[in-house]
Amino acid sequence: MSQPSQNEEPQQDYSLSGPLLVAKLEEAGIHANDIKKLADAGLHTVEAVAFTPKKNLMAIKAPSGPVNHNTRLAQKIVPLGFQSATEVHARRSELVHITTGSKQLDALLGGGIETGAITELFGEFRTGKSQLCHTLSVTCQLPVSMGGGEGKCLYIDTEGTFRPARLLAVATRYGLNGEEVLDNVAYARAYNADHQNSLLTSASALMAESRFCLLIVDSCTALYRTDFSGRGELSARQNHLGKFLRTLQRLADEFGIAVVVTNQVMSNPDASAGPYAANEKKPIGGNIMAHASTTRLQLKKARGNTRTCKIYDSPCLPEMETTFAILSGGIGDPEEES
Repeated sequence: MSQPSQNEEPQQDYSLSGPLLVAKLEEAGIHANDIKKLADAGLHTVEAVAFTPKKNLMAIKAPSGPVNHNTRLAQKIVPLGFQSATEVHARRSELVHITTGSKQLDALLGGGIETGAITELFGEFRTGKSQLCHTLSVTCQLPVSMGGGEGKCLYIDTEGTFRPARLLAVATRYGLNGEEVLDNVAYARAYNADHQNSLLTSASALMAESRFCLLIVDSCTALYRTDFSGRGELSARQNHLGKFLRTLQRLADEFGIAVVVTNQVMSNPDASAGPYAANEKKPIGGNIMAHASTTRLQLKKARGNTRTCKIYDSPCLPEMETTFAILSGGIGDPEEES
């Protein structure tokens, strides 16, 4: 009877201290060289080992042989079994939401961008996707009492639209030190789909060393449109994209961070034709993208600096829309515009 109580103690430590570094497995008898191989493969926490399929662990070559036996040890530390809905509800009630800078947009999202989930922003060019990402990379550093996450930001840029000057403008709006704000944003430019995927391994290493609360990928699908062309490569593209999105969700589960990805759109060939038919656009990525995103937000242009945001898909938010504005100090409400 004493054994179950010993197993419960690490679970309590896990809930209080966050993710456990993979070095914790050394205490369970795992060789140090095996742990290094796990880290080299991008598995920097015990949670990452527990979440990884056995066949993937079998592919990791270590001096002592395949490291798939680490899964059993990791699952003894990380709770992966059933739990009551009451416990899930209590844990979700403590989730941190990161403010977008707009009170109306925060209200639409139930408090802001949810941590531990993937939020997708899609729309045409000039709808405010990158501007919202720039604002979030600053507001995530605010105290929780001000709508922040008290953590750093990881920013993966695939289109070359990242501008530190915008971060400084948002920092000034919130009274933050501009130099410290820039230091708290880890930026990387991705040049192809493989590079974009490999950056998540580096991101995992950074998150294991310091507190991050937000990961931004702007845009998630741009490189896939150029690296994979035609129907002949459609299956390979969707498979590659699916693995990338699955890794994003694993990082969200592992570190409790908010993941924000932007997505491009395409003309809908199934839309009705005619002079009075609306020019409807749909997000690219197909069902792989649709199922991977927890919350999907559709952004559209409006008058002047005003944009509209609609809940396109969400497990708990109603299908509603609101307006926000792109201001000199980042995203805000339309009435704030001078």
